[in-house]
Amino acid sequence: MKKTFILCTCILLATVLTLGFVQMLVTPKYMTTSRDGALIAEYYREKPDHDVVFIGDCEVYECFTPPTLWQEYGITSYVRGSAQQLIWQSYYLLEETLKRETPKAVVFNVLSIKYGKPQNEAYNRMTLDGMKWSQSKVEAINASMTEEEDFLSYVFPLLRYHSRWSEIGREDWQYLFHRDTVSHNGYLMQTATKPKTNSIAGRPLIDYTLPEIGFEYLEKMRVLCEEKGVAFILIKAPTNEWKYYWYEEWDAQIVDWADEKGVDYYNFIPLDEEIGLDWNTDTYDAGVHLNVYGAEKLTSYFGNILVEKYNLSDRRGDAELDAVWAEKLAIYQKERNGEQ
Repeated sequence: MKKTFILCTCILLATVLTLGFVQMLVTPKYMTTSRDGALIAEYYREKPDHDVVFIGDCEVYECFTPPTLWQEYGITSYVRGSAQQLIWQSYYLLEETLKRETPKAVVFNVLSIKYGKPQNEAYNRMTLDGMKWSQSKVEAINASMTEEEDFLSYVFPLLRYHSRWSEIGREDWQYLFHRDTVSHNGYLMQTATKPKTNSIAGRPLIDYTLPEIGFEYLEKMRVLCEEKGVAFILIKAPTNEWKYYWYEEWDAQIVDWADEKGVDYYNFIPLDEEIGLDWNTDTYDAGVHLNVYGAEKLTSYFGNILVEKYNLSDRRGDAELDAVWAEKLAIYQKERNGEQ
């Protein structure tokens, strides 16, 4: 009987270990392709000591560079961004973040408020798989799943990714037990240049009313920040091409909400010249997103607002922070200069 028990235990243990290994192998690594899928998980490697936390979609993780904020203003920051991050995902990421740290300001990019329902499983995975397990993650999954998804596949990713077995490649083996850091405090650098050659306005809509659920989560974020004594700031990144067009009618609704709630809102679209953006050199995809040269200009411009309006102090001169950020800046400049 004892030998049978030991044998069964060994078989069970071997099965669990095998399934665990296979799950690790088939789960996407996001190291060389779709690197934005690695962003959410990287935050947990950071010491939670940030003056500013950015929350939102690609318009934050490709528009704001924490190394620039530190280098020019002595402000510590992190970008908790992910591809097509939906507003309820932003809320639960914020909820989770504020349990780990209390920044002086939270900055939310408003583009995702246009979505009133779950959109795409692939983008859901790029946000949700990287979150650590908590009540916030559970609620984020439940709010985000499309009709084709099920909760159990988030608990056991093997149920979702088992079909990748035939696609396993070098990246999957190379990063089986570790991940490189692909971002700079959440900023995903783009150094290529592809000029903006034309301006295509968004297609006329039948109804410009933003979804009510978006304002519900916007209010939840505002209240959460208020309870924590954190300034809540809304922004719209200066990019405004056909792919992510921002209608004036939408903007007016954000302005009205912000005025009613006493929240600051900065729409950077009409300020591109004041910021110093050059659409011949400061975008890598014809104006849809900023490259590093444009992101540095926007970050520098916004950093001045953070200092003047929100009284963020210059923390340079702190020996520990100086050492940490000297290393971060060196890595940042190396990638910016195209060095290996």
